[in-house]
Amino acid sequence: MSTIDLGPLASFSHSRYTVILSNGKRLVLFRLPKIEPSKSPSLAPNETEDGWTYFAMEAECPHAGGPMADAHVDIEDSAYIASCPWHAYDFNVETGESSYGIKACTFPVIVSDGKVTLQIMHEKSLSLSRMDPVSEKVKFKHAPRSSASDAPVYLGDDATLCEWCCHILNTSNPEHKIELTTRLFSIFATREQTSSPMELGAGSVAPPDKPRRDEQTKVAPGAMPRAGRGGHLKSRIMMLHNLANIEQWAIDLAIDICVRFATFQTMAPEQSLSRELPRTFYYDWLKVANDEAKHFSLLRARLEELGSHFGALPVHHGLWDSALMTAHDLRARISVIALVHEARGLDVNPITIEKFRKAGDMDSVDTLDIIHNDEITHVTTGHRWLSWICEQEATDPVEIFRSNVKKYFWGAVKGPFNAEARLQAGMDARYYEDLGGADWKGEIIAGG
Repeated sequence: MSTIDLGPLASFSHSRYTVILSNGKRLVLFRLPKIEPSKSPSLAPNETEDGWTYFAMEAECPHAGGPMADAHVDIEDSAYIASCPWHAYDFNVETGESSYGIKACTFPVIVSDGKVTLQIMHEKSLSLSRMDPVSEKVKFKHAPRSSASDAPVYLGDDATLCEWCCHILNTSNPEHKIELTTRLFSIFATREQTSSPMELGAGSVAPPDKPRRDEQTKVAPGAMPRAGRGGHLKSRIMMLHNLANIEQWAIDLAIDICVRFATFQTMAPEQSLSRELPRTFYYDWLKVANDEAKHFSLLRARLEELGSHFGALPVHHGLWDSALMTAHDLRARISVIALVHEARGLDVNPITIEKFRKAGDMDSVDTLDIIHNDEITHVTTGHRWLSWICEQEATDPVEIFRSNVKKYFWGAVKGPFNAEARLQAGMDARYYEDLGGADWKGEIIAGG
């Protein structure tokens, strides 16, 4: 048996966490309120004195691999039941039993001496590789709709993935864009495990040269007002507004990569070995788009909580300039957008979070922590798919990345680098040290 230290009890504040072990196994840890007062004078091993209980189970639904970290949790017969978001298979979080006759693996959690540990039977010498809080859900802005025109237009059941993507790119209302993006990911993920997956529609429709936008004051990236150091409210609002603008563009970038490169084929050494993109490529980037929609919604909500709103300040379109420069080549698009802009976000996010922490704005800190953890996985997605393409084409992903940055990224890739977060995403120092792009004197945009 392996006993794995998950950390001090005082550090647990979220309702669920993803746990990755040293052997690559993924679990989900639930932190849930006790359903009813215990009749025993002593606590159960997984209970705390302040009324919380801890449960751990496998992260993939045993039915079809759905993400149990996103499960809907209910109480039935004095027990917590987690239902898979894909097909609603239900599992008792303590026993793993399901009304469908299958069983999920569950693992004992022990709370003792101010720390939380996990027990894995029949495995020796396992350790914790990483544990992340599961992000909050999208914060929709559902005010009463004054007319049918206030609602987003959903496509029919026969609409293809590419038609959905173009529809989202041509949607200017950011609230509608959020709703459509989350709906598309839900539909695609759910149908992917059925006998009628969504048709891709590769090549049947062309994406717009530029996504539509509501009327806002637009300036060049270098002309954006300086946000300052976050010591006062106006400064923090400016920083959150800048980040919200980047996240809105990031939705479109993740959607655009699905439709713009739907006809992509690898250039293998032997033409007969060339491959189309697998369907998991589209799932991964729709997941990124879904995350970006969530990020925008969290930032927009936080702006409103602080007395402002998205659109109150100028915005820039700098991220889309990079998209235009790489619209001809998927390798270049991934290199510049995912592995430069988004990876740069990994470098600056901790600095930004610390500014909000020093200002005592812990609600914003929580939001920015969510975004930072998600963005590590987004860089991982970019690294994974650039590596996959290079594997098919018998090329070196580091060399392909660096050559594309030198051609299509404006400016040097400057530090300081968050080497730990970059390495978690698969990028070691060979990718980014001593790397300069095209000649450019403007701002380098971080995030996405």
